[in-house]
Amino acid sequence: MADKPFVVNTNTIPWEFIPIPFLNDALPVKTCLQDSDTGMMVWKLRYPAGFRTVEHWHNCAHGMYVLEGHLVTSEGEFGPGNFVWFPEGSVMFHGARSDNDVLMLFITNKPFDIHFTAEEGMPEYGAESEC
Repeated sequence: MADKPFVVNTNTIPWEFIPIPFLNDALPVKTCLQDSDTGMMVWKLRYPAGFRTVEHWHNCAHGMYVLEGHLVTSEGEFGPGNFVWFPEGSVMFHGARSDNDVLMLFITNKPFDIHFTAEEGMPEYGAESEC
């Protein structure tokens, strides 16, 4: 990381769209930080009302801080102000309720990856991770 503070105004930067081929969809994100040394990443992410991922897992741990709306996950439903952290290799789904979008900060501890259990199966717990 740089020696100077880094500032990004998420109110003025444009939305990017991250493709999710397995879901035949793309999600709007604003990249707040992507650390080239650690792979850590912070996105401002919006799930549209009714969107839900299928069961999946990541080699990286990741968390979601809910800013607006309600995040629906395999662990329950969480409104504004809630922070949900999933350890590396956790099998999960997440999305938005059908009546509202959810806006959140999405944070990873390492480079982001995604593995859909329908395509790749369950994670091998205890296996060495590339990320």
